Amino acid sequence: MAITISRTGTLLKDALNYRSMRQDMIASNIANADTPNYKPRDISFEQALIQKKAALLKNDNNTLKMAQTDSSHLKPQAQSSSFTPTVYFRAGHMARNDVDIDVETTEMSKNSIMFNAVIGAMKKDAAIYKSVIEASQRVR
Repeated sequence: MAITISRTGTLLKDALNYRSMRQDMIASNIANADTPNYKPRDISFEQALIQKKAALLKNDNNTLKMAQTDSSHLKPQAQSSSFTPTVYFRAGHMARNDVDIDVETTEMSKNSIMFNAVIGAMKKDAAIYKSVIEASQRVR
């Protein structure tokens, strides 16, 4: 069982994985731009991410979590980190029924910006815990 320091850290990790999967999907669309009748695909992941956030950040009324100190005790339930993104076919350009490079490169740029934003949020989250650890060392 892994130690979870931050609930938002888990959400950020999953968001980073999503952005990486989406980048691969867009790159695949661009690579198949010259393939006749290829329909560009995309991933709709926002709803799954919103549901995961609601599950992770739910108000648990500050209840004490059960510790398993003996093998005969009930086992704590593990949280699942599985996302199921919805893959769909993106509508192509009106004049063509295949990949529109302008749309794909725009989507890739937007995804790259979001990827970098998630990385920045992960750095901020880690910096909070680093500052707490450094401050506790000075207290002695």
